[in-house]
Amino acid sequence: MPRELSIDAVAISDETDCYVIAEIGHNHQGSLQSAKELFRQAKACGANAVKLQKRDNRSLYTKALYDKPYESESSFGATYGEHREALEFGEAEYRELQRFAKQIGLTFFATAFDSASAEFLYKLDVPAFKIASGDLRSIPLLKQVASYGKPMIISTGGATMEDVRRAYDAIWPINQQLCIMQCTAAYPAEFSDLDLRVIETYRREFPEAVIGLSAHDNGIAMPIVAYTLGARIIEKHFTLNRAMRGTDHAFSLEPVGLSKMVRDLRRTRIALGDGVKKVYPNEVSPITKMAKKVVAARALPAGHTLSASDLAFKSPGDGLAPYEADKLVGKVLLRPLKEDDALAWDLVAAGK
Repeated sequence: MPRELSIDAVAISDETDCYVIAEIGHNHQGSLQSAKELFRQAKACGANAVKLQKRDNRSLYTKALYDKPYESESSFGATYGEHREALEFGEAEYRELQRFAKQIGLTFFATAFDSASAEFLYKLDVPAFKIASGDLRSIPLLKQVASYGKPMIISTGGATMEDVRRAYDAIWPINQQLCIMQCTAAYPAEFSDLDLRVIETYRREFPEAVIGLSAHDNGIAMPIVAYTLGARIIEKHFTLNRAMRGTDHAFSLEPVGLSKMVRDLRRTRIALGDGVKKVYPNEVSPITKMAKKVVAARALPAGHTLSASDLAFKSPGDGLAPYEADKLVGKVLLRPLKEDDALAWDLVAAGK
């Protein structure tokens, strides 16, 4: 079975460009207009998809956590529950964002954080589901989402290989449209903690699943490395302004950064090539200018038997290459040469 996935009719495989998800999460700050602007900017940057996060807050959190005072500088409410509700979109907003995304030609889906949210998204007929790192051990939720038959992207931050294998074993018999994302669940993640070679490990351990990277680091370079290692879906947090209020903005990419990352990922696929060493037409002229040919080191008479000291190597390289020099030694010149005249096979004959 090939390592392939299709989201909203876009094929994702080892041979394709990287599929880029702009993770908006709650960076819209509860504003539908801000969400639309984030969608618009993500599309302009070349992202394939945008993603939100869906929570049914009352059923997701314990009453104690929901009612807990929340005095963070990033708070949008007096309690944690109020904070989360202020950032949460309902059906009306989701349907409006679906309409808008379709209008601008952008794929839109979300992370389901609980069973009710998964059912909510399923009824909206989203083209894919994301599962956050914190739910890698939530086997009932994984099986529920797998049963919907839509592509699933699961993050693996804070997990062991045993956790990843357990999740895979729960999903795969039900739904083989799966991407496993290497992830470090720190916000932001230090470069020393990214463990990008786990991408290679996942490719060996799960040879039929698409592998990706959910990147929480600062910057745009690591997704390029991830693509080179075999990741074919990249998720990066996205914002309009990193100075905005909220916990995710500081390590999110702004439009300039996302645009450059998408550009560099597209270039990377092309630049990797097919592994076959070849000479390109546009290399011929500069290589000829820089390379050397075999020339006469000084004036040489006809009938002269060539020795190594008779030969010099000078640019441009539009004659016999220096590696032919040993074959010329001992040959007899058929006509005289001036200094710097190029040697050629029709100028020599076999010596005695």
